[in-house]
Order: sequence, then C-alpha cells, then structure tokens
Amino acid sequence: MFRKSELRHSFRDMWAQDEREGICAHEFCPSLCWEHLPDQAGEVDLEESPIYHICLYPVGDRKFYGTMVCPACKHAWFHRGCIQGQDLNAGIYCIQCLLCSNGGAFLSEMLTMGIRIPDSPPSWEDSRMDTALAQGTATAVPVGAFAPGGREQAEQEGMTSRGAGTAFSRKNYRLSTEPEKSKVTGIVNSRLLNDYLHRVFTNADGNQPAAAYRKHLTFQNLQEHLERLLAEENGSEDSRDQVAEGRLGPSTVVLDHTSGFEGLLLVDDDLLGVIGHSNFGSIRATTCVYKGKWIYEVLISSQGLMQIGWCTLNCRFNQEEGVGDTPDSYAYDGNRVRKWNVTTTNYGKSWAAGDIVSCLIDLDEGTIAFCLNGISLGTAFDNITRGAGMAYFPAISLSFKESVAFNFGSRPLRYPLVEGYRPLQDPPVADLVKARKLLGYLKNVIHIGIDVTEGKLVEKDTSMWQLQGEPTVLITLAHIFNYFSPLMCKVYLVEDVLMTFLLSILERGGAVDAHPLIQQLLDLMWLLMEEYEVHECLKQLLMSLLRAYRFSPIIPDLGLQIHYLRLTIAVLKHEKSRKYLLSNVLFDVLRSVVFFYIKSPLRVEEAGLQELIPTTWWPNRFTKEGKESKEVKEESAEERLRRRAYERGCQRLKKRIEVVEGLQVQILKLLLNNKDRGGGEASRYIFLNKFRKFLQENASNRGNLTVLCPPEYMVCFLHRLIAALRFFWDGHKTKTPAALSSEEAYIPPQLFYNGKVDYFDLQRLGGLLSHLKKTLKDDLAAKANVLIDPAELQAVTMDDLDEDEESATSAAQRPSAALAIGGALARPGWLSSPTLGRANRFLSTAAVSLMNPRRPLGTLEKIKVRTLSVEQRTEEDIEGSHGNEGLLLGRPPEEPDQPITENSLLEILDGIVMMYNLSVHQQLGKMVGVSDDVNEYAMALKDTEEKISRCPKRRRDIHEELLKSQKVFSEKLNHLSRRLAWINVTIYSKEKMQDIYWLLRVCIRTIEHGDRTGSLFAFMPEFYLSVAMNSYSALKNYFSPVNSMEELPGYEETLMRLAAILAKHFADSRIVGTDIRDSLMQALASYVCYPHSLRAVERIPEEQRISMMKNLLAPYEQRPWAQTNWILVRLWRGCGFGYRYTRLPHLLKTKPEDASLPSLQKPCPSTLLQRHMADLLRSDRDLAPSFLNSVLNQLNWAFSEFIGMIQEIQQAAERLERNFVDSRQLKVCATCFDLSVSLLRVLEMTVTLAPEIFLDWNRPSSELLLRRLAQLLNQVLNRVTAERNLFDRVVNLRLPGLESVDHYPILVAVTGILVRLLVDTDVQG
Repeated sequence: MFRKSELRHSFRDMWAQDEREGICAHEFCPSLCWEHLPDQAGEVDLEESPIYHICLYPVGDRKFYGTMVCPACKHAWFHRGCIQGQDLNAGIYCIQCLLCSNGGAFLSEMLTMGIRIPDSPPSWEDSRMDTALAQGTATAVPVGAFAPGGREQAEQEGMTSRGAGTAFSRKNYRLSTEPEKSKVTGIVNSRLLNDYLHRVFTNADGNQPAAAYRKHLTFQNLQEHLERLLAEENGSEDSRDQVAEGRLGPSTVVLDHTSGFEGLLLVDDDLLGVIGHSNFGSIRATTCVYKGKWIYEVLISSQGLMQIGWCTLNCRFNQEEGVGDTPDSYAYDGNRVRKWNVTTTNYGKSWAAGDIVSCLIDLDEGTIAFCLNGISLGTAFDNITRGAGMAYFPAISLSFKESVAFNFGSRPLRYPLVEGYRPLQDPPVADLVKARKLLGYLKNVIHIGIDVTEGKLVEKDTSMWQLQGEPTVLITLAHIFNYFSPLMCKVYLVEDVLMTFLLSILERGGAVDAHPLIQQLLDLMWLLMEEYEVHECLKQLLMSLLRAYRFSPIIPDLGLQIHYLRLTIAVLKHEKSRKYLLSNVLFDVLRSVVFFYIKSPLRVEEAGLQELIPTTWWPNRFTKEGKESKEVKEESAEERLRRRAYERGCQRLKKRIEVVEGLQVQILKLLLNNKDRGGGEASRYIFLNKFRKFLQENASNRGNLTVLCPPEYMVCFLHRLIAALRFFWDGHKTKTPAALSSEEAYIPPQLFYNGKVDYFDLQRLGGLLSHLKKTLKDDLAAKANVLIDPAELQAVTMDDLDEDEESATSAAQRPSAALAIGGALARPGWLSSPTLGRANRFLSTAAVSLMNPRRPLGTLEKIKVRTLSVEQRTEEDIEGSHGNEGLLLGRPPEEPDQPITENSLLEILDGIVMMYNLSVHQQLGKMVGVSDDVNEYAMALKDTEEKISRCPKRRRDIHEELLKSQKVFSEKLNHLSRRLAWINVTIYSKEKMQDIYWLLRVCIRTIEHGDRTGSLFAFMPEFYLSVAMNSYSALKNYFSPVNSMEELPGYEETLMRLAAILAKHFADSRIVGTDIRDSLMQALASYVCYPHSLRAVERIPEEQRISMMKNLLAPYEQRPWAQTNWILVRLWRGCGFGYRYTRLPHLLKTKPEDASLPSLQKPCPSTLLQRHMADLLRSDRDLAPSFLNSVLNQLNWAFSEFIGMIQEIQQAAERLERNFVDSRQLKVCATCFDLSVSLLRVLEMTVTLAPEIFLDWNRPSSELLLRRLAQLLNQVLNRVTAERNLFDRVVNLRLPGLESVDHYPILVAVTGILVRLLVDTDVQG
C-alpha cells in the first residue's frame, strides 16, 4: 500500500483515464477503487441543456463521478478529464473557474476531489512544467487525504469541502508577486513560501543562514532539503560500534524462552514480562556482558518472593535454588530485604507492587549494586568473579503467581541517573535524533503563522493552534509526516519523543479541554499517517502511559499520576482514537483497569505522608482482649489535639486523592459515551462487549490466580464505574422524567432468562440453566412469551457431549505437541498477564501444561434462546427499537410497564454486581487487617507503658529494655496510622461506603422484583443474593468505626427489607443450591445476633415472621440443622436458666484471657418470635412431636460423639510416652460439646414456652416425649456429675481448644429444663 504522503509524488503513474466518462481509478490504492469513488456535496439543479465549459459537450440529464461543478458559481460544468488537463497547464498559481474566475474555493475543491495540480507557474509562462511532470515532482493530493476524518469520513460524506475541523479555509490569499497578476488562491507566493519553509526547517543548530546564502525552497525541492537536514550529525555507526564492546548476544535483548529457564513460567508476547507458575522458576536473558558498566530495570508487578540479579551460563537452578543460591549468581530480594550469593545478609529496602528495581553491574571494578525507584541501595557485592569465560546474564527467580516486566533498553529507562552505565540494549540513536528533529519541525509549523495580507510570518499561540486546511501548511506537514510516521511505530520513540511532547503541552495547567492542540495533532495523525501506523502508535502510546502511571512513585501531591491520567483523557477525548483503543487495545492488550487503581504506599516515608500527616493518632479504647471498651473514657486535651491534627492531615490527603479519582471517572465517562455514533458504533457499546468479556475471563478462571485481575484493582474500578454509571443514569432521568433515578435502580428479572445477557457458567438459584429451560419452558411461554424448541434442547445436549469428548482428546494430545516446539507451550488467548501485555508462551522444563482445558471465550451459549455472541450484538440488540425491547424482551406481567433507564446502563449495573461478587468483597475484608494491626500494636504499646510505670527504679536494665520496646511500638504505630489513613481514604471512606450501600439497595430491589415472578425467580444468578448478604456484612464489619452504617439514609428500612429477604428465602424451594442456602441460613443467624438487626426481623410483616418460624421448626433430619438450632438458641439467649453470661464463668478466675469467645455476644432475646414459636407448637399437633423428636435424636448423637471423643483424649493423655492430642480432634470434641449444650437450650426453650407439649396427657405424644427427655437428661447427668469420672479428668487437663468444655454450661442447661418441668407440673396440678 502506498503511503498517503508518497501518493503526492506518484500520481503520474497511478491514474488511468476513461475518456468517455472521465472516471479516475487506480489498481493499487483502495481509496481510489470503484467502491470509494468520492462525489461532490450538495444538490445542484441541472439547467436546461447545460454544456461542459471546456469540451462543449452537453451535460445530459444525470450526474456521475466524472462530472464536476464549480463550488462557487454552481453553473460551470466540467469533465474530470478536461479539468485535469486544464489544471496541469494552469498550475497552482493560476488555477481558477473558467466561468466565474474564483480561485480559492475552486482550488480547495479540486485538491479535495483528487485533481493533480503541479506546484509551478503556468505552462505558458514557465517551461519547467514539462520537467516537473517528467520527474514526477508535481504536487498532487490523494482522494480523501484532507477530509477531516481521513478516508473513511471522505467516503461517508462524499468528499465534501464543507467539513469542519481540518477542512480548507475559505480565506483568499494573494498569490502572485506581481500585483497586476494577483489571483485568489490558497498557496502563498514564492518569496513568502521560501521564508516559511526556511523558518520551519532550520539547521541542526537551530540557526538560519543569511538570506543571501540560503537556497530557494519550494515544494519541489523540499524533500531533498529535508533529507539533507535529517542526515546531518548522524552518529549511528559510531555509537553502534561503541556499544558492541563488552556485550555478547543479540542486539535486541529479551528473555531466553528456548533454553534459559527452569521450572514453569508464563512469558509475555514481547518476551519481557514473566509470571511464575511453579514453586521457584528461573529465567535469564539472551544477552550477557563481560566488560564495562551495565544496567537494566525490572518493573515489580507483585511484591512476593523473588530474587533478581545476575548469573553466569554455568549456574544451574532448580525448584529450590534460584538466582543468588549458587556460586557466580547474585540477587536482591526485596520481599525478605536480603541479598543472596550462596549465603545471605540483610540489604536494601522492601519493595512493593509498582516499584522499579535497577540492577547495575560494574565489570571494571567487580561490583554489583541495586537501586529502588532511582534511589541507590548501596553496593551489594564486590570482588565478583571476572576473567576469561566469565560473562553475566540478567536473571530472575520467582515463586508461584509472582510477576515482573523487564526493560533492558527497548524503552527509555525510568531512572537513567547512574553515570557511566549503559542499558543492555542500545537505544535507536539514529532514529531518536531523526524523530527529535522532525518533532522540532512540527513545533515550528505550530508556532509559525503566515499573514498573507501583510506578506510576512508571525508568531502564533501554540496552545490554541488549529489545523484550518491552508494548503501551504498541509503540504508542509505532509512532508514532515512522510518521515515522522514510520518512526512512531517504535515503542522507544513513542515514549521518549511523542509522549514527552504531549505531556509538555499539558504542563501549562488548566483543564484538558483548554489544550485543543492534542486533538489537532491526533487529527493530523489520522489524516497523514497510514492506518496501521496510527494504530501501532496509539497502542504504544497507551501502553507507555499505563506503565508510567502504574510504576510512578507516589509523591504527596500525586502529581505524576495526575499528569499521566490527564494525557490519557486528552487522547481518549479524540473520538476516532478512543474507538480504536476500545476495540483493539483496552481490555485486549492492556489491563486497562490499572488506570483506575490508586496503589497504596508500602513505604510511608517515600510517599511523603510524614509531611502530609505530621501528627499520628490511633484509637485507644480497646481492652487487653482486643474488644472495644464499654467504658467511655474522657479524652484528654492532648489526645484531642492529636486526633484533630490527624484528621486534618487525613482531609488533606483525601482532597488530593479525590483529584485522581475524578480524573479516573472522567476516563470512564468518555468510554461510556453513547452519543459518538459518527463513523460506527458508539463507545458505550464497544465498552459493554469488552467489559462482558473481562468479567467472563475473571469468572471462568477463579482457580487460576495468574490470569485474574488483581482484587485491589477491582475495588477501585468498581467505585469509579459506579460514579460514572450514576452520572449517566441520572442524566437520562433528567431527559426522561418518567424513568427511574439511580436511587431507585434495579435489574429487571427478564434479563436473567431472555438470553440477551450472557452469564457464562454461573450458577442460577434454580440450578443449571439448561435444566431450568427444560422444566420451566411452559412458565416462560405463559409469563414471558419466550418459546423453547424441544428439538433444539436435545441438539444442545448432544453438542455438549461432543464438546466434552473433543476437549478430552485435545488435552491428551497437547503435551506431545509441546515437545515438538521445545517446551514453549501455546497459551490460550484468554490468558492474560498481570504485567502489561498478553502472555502467549507457557514455559515448562517438563513441557507439560498445568492448565485445565475450557471453552474459548467467544463461543456461543447454545442452550440460550435468541442469544447473540458478544461480538454480534449491536446497539439495537441492546437498546431496542421499533417495538423491539432489546435487553428487556420478555417482560413478565408482574413487572411494571415503566421505563427504568437506558438498557445499556442496566447491563453495566449487572456487571458491577458481578464484579463485587468476584473479588471486591474479599479484598474489602483483607484490607481490614491493617486496622487490626493498629489495634494490636496500640494494645502492646499501652501494656508496655503500664509496665514502665510499674518498673522499680533500681532495675534500670529492665527499664531500658521497656523503653526500647516502647520506641519500636511507637514507630510502628506511626507508620501504620499513616498507612491506615491512606487506606481509609481510598477504600473505607464515607463515599465508598455509600457506593456499597447503594449496591446493597440495588440487589434488594432486584431480588424483590424477581421474587414476584413466581417460578421464574429460579433464573436469577446466585450472586445477587450473595452480594446482598456480603455487602451488608461489609458495611457492618469493615467500614466501622471510621463510618457508621446507622448514618446512611434509609438504613432502618433497608435493614428490614434485607431481613424479609433472608426470612423468606432461606427455606425457599425455588433455591436448590446447597451453598447459597447455607449462606442464607448463616446470614439469618448473624442477623439475630445483634439487637439492631434482630429488631429489623421483628418489623417484617407478621405473616413472614410466622412462616420463618415454621421453617425453623421443621424436623432436623435431611437438612443442615446446626445453623437452625443456633438461630433458635440466639432467640432464647438471655431468658434461660443461668444463660445471660457473655464470658465463660468457669474461666473468669483461672484464665480470664480465655473467658471471652467470639460466639458469646451480648444476649438479645426476641419475645415476639418466641411467642410465634409457642403458638405454632401449641396449634400444630403434628409439628411439635416431629420437631422435638428430631432435636432429641440430634442431642443423643451429639452427646454420644462427645463422650467417645473424650475417651480417646483421656487414653492419649494416660500414655507413658509423649502426651500428644491432635488439635483437629480437640476441635471436633469442643464442637460436639457446644452442639449438645445448644440442643439442651432449645429443649429448655420449648419446655418453657409450651410446657403442655410434655405435660398435657391429652396429647398422644406427650408421654413419649417426656420419657425420651428424661432418659437423655439422666444420661447427661450420669456422665457429667459422677465424682472422678471421665468428664472430670478431661476438664482438669485444661487442654488448649477445650476451654468451653466444663461442668457449668451443660449443667445449668439441664437444670433449666428440670426446673421448668417441676414448676409447670405444679401449676397444672
């Protein structure tokens, strides 16, 4: 394919003329084929019998491509071939309409329509025209080259000259040096053009020769002049010879994926990123050094166990020994903060994900050193082995799922601050010099303007420069881009030249919109570069921005991160660039969610948090057991001042982080734009498809940690996506008042069964989707008008069987194929590296893949009715039109006929809920660990200070040791309190809490709407119930005490609605999954443990309360009964005999630190639910016997198991050899004891609430129940109360894990039952 700029010099050989029609075509250029023929814009009425004004033939009654009309007068008609011949003779200085003599508009239209116009005087005045034609130097413009959006827009708009943006200006210029011969056209006169070109294309020193010594420049000799300038001071040959000394191996340095590795490794496409996939895999580079000073960088993607450094070819590694564990290999380990060379010692600082390690070797002095983020860690090794046969390779050993990316010099080093050290790979010096020169010429074009009226050059404000289509400027830029474009396909030049230039534009401050120059430059790139060049340039630019953002050090004002995000926004604001990046780069090549992550600083000092938060503070209201003290102590004046200073510092930090978060939300708003339909699909629908694939990749590979998006990224991505979604949701509400606001958002139930949204293989409430389609096909047809063909279901079943067989066959064949390619296993396309690119090589010394086969990403779910693959969906399939409801197809009658919002926003909301379930909740719980560490150190510091106050003055040695401990604890607390401030702002702030609360309410409304559909509720994915339960748990446990859930709007109502869901669905027959049923039961058990949530259960409708209690009283057989029993015990706790304790009474004196158990919350009985239970047991004569018999059966089993376990423990304790009891055995024993006590408490509850069940002889089952109860109580008393029996001996052993096993808990439960029986027997006579 010809380059756009080359076409300007080769039109003589490219055009073929059709004499009859005057149609131009060319066999090489797709822009000029029959399908891309441009046409003039505007409707021009054909006059009566018009004629062509050159050949005088009649026009006829139709217009075609070979017909052209003057854009000014609309009356002059020409054949394309005729006007081409005329313009070749007239030249660019005398071209005009033969009828109206218009020059400017006529020239613009001819250039736009691809008419070849020589840059020379007319042929009747200058004989040089023939020479120019013969040499092919006449200036011609390809069809569509000057259209605002490039060829594509030209094809759509018919090559109009009326376009905006980069269309030609209608301003007229004086062209001739002779006033009497002035013509109105767009090209400046010869003298002014010469001055302009000399100002743009300066010499290497930036100076211009005197006018008398300057060569006269025109567009004919500009190419020669430009080539001469670019050839000046090219020292590439000298530099290449110089760099080769001291280095052996290929000039392009990559990781050796053929023989230089050990273990299982995943290597990226570019052979620079690597992920560990075994215990301790090792790999080295392809190039070694034996002389001189060398440096390379390693971008740390995860902060786990890795050893980075240098090794020789003789080093042999295995799964236990890596770089630094053998002679002649040297490594730095920032995870353990040590250096390794057979032996190990402390060295350096700890690294974190997002850091950059520089590895330096000086083979002249024999030393190895390391830097962390540009800061030297000092010399690590000296006197390393040198001499004949000794050459060192960059190398790394890393454990499972750890990942890094190397930079040997293929990109500019981030910290090239060490003098005398050279990267292992030579920079492209010649190309770098050339690119910088061309960029300078481009800056000159932007900076220099032409004032044709005054006939002089003027300085222009570069920030507001716009490409207005002046032919002089366009042709000048075309010459520059002719050389600049191929250079911009190289990553080194993009990062060093282009990105640096674009960042400098934004350094002037202000909003991104205040710098339109970047948009103009992107327009230029699409206009003057080939598409493959623009694509590669944009891809490398975004990858460079991603690396720069991710691996930039954290500074107090987050200035670096803000800088890179602003440029990312500026690039994505360009519509055509945004759509290309969305379609081909974001989510496909890059982990684009990295742009929405704000990494947490591991080293507080380097992040500048000491200056930002100079005063630290931590809560001091915890007891020695780690629980919040119930006593509210008066805060001292000093503590109050410290707390307020700390809070002010946190607010300063929050404001700076909010700036970054705001920029991240701006990026998402650009990606979710659904109004940019020019030139194809809107950005939002491209994003939707990519987002769905991203979710599928993370949902389908839950067990493969190396391919999942890191959960810390997902947390930030979720919050930014919620902010952008609510922005568009409420914007739609403003335009459509009948729609719902984001505060009322929910997912309509038809999305779960109409097949418009793919839920992959995620479990539904009713089981497998294929099973639901078969069993509920009649309900689907009746309620949702969704028809299922039985023959299709049968075919699907057979297809699934065939696929399983094929997968097994391909899996069996894969190892043999891997051996044939030398151990580099082909890697599925869906497997992406957590570094920066896609990994496509799976390296294994055993050449065996560890990955399980799975279906490819893009396969169609055949069992889904009317399902389109992600790639096939269009905007109409999502939003619907003309009676087609899109995603809302199949609305059930229970669902209100009311607009909710745009369908695309519903799918994004559904993806947000899925994202929370995949990893966000887990990460929220993980980050609470920092707060727990603060509490532990605070307690340790408080205890140490108390010891210091009690230490006798004569024991100075003890006092000094305590002071050292106090200093260590204080320093650690200062560090943790600042880090906790960062985490509270980025993860646990009030705004983040409101996002999770909003998500909880969305899930509640979605479940409520789905529940109304009856049997179709079974189609809802399980994760909606999981997110409802987990988000409530996060709000209650993770965000306090920083923020309180009680302060959220509508908190009481939300609590009650969630309680109603738990009460109704924990025993819902439509829910078949055992895991989700257990989760519902556990959530309900947690709900009744706390007074506030228990009151919410009591506020749900009475019918639901009674139904809940009836389900709880169902027989214990054939179901998980322990949680049910626990719920009943919690409803009773505080009302039983001796059942109000929160600390185990038998341990208060002997071991008070063990007296508090997590399960012993403050009693909060529910008399209302107890009353419902009593009414049910009295009124239903079949319910009471079946329930009590099951309780007695379980009590008999639990207590028998307990006795058997303590017999084994006693036998183990009496052996003469070492006393050893398995901790797991102790745990099972304690569990059986706790179950026995809880079952006895339920019996006590039943006897107390409804004694007539045992004592009313009119009931047929009373006598039998009373007899069974008496037998079991007698068995318990015999085993527990006898002197020096088995129970006594085990209790007196005081084994760890058996703290709860004692006489008191079980005897008071038995006593409570007997007392109630005696009292009620006396009452009833």
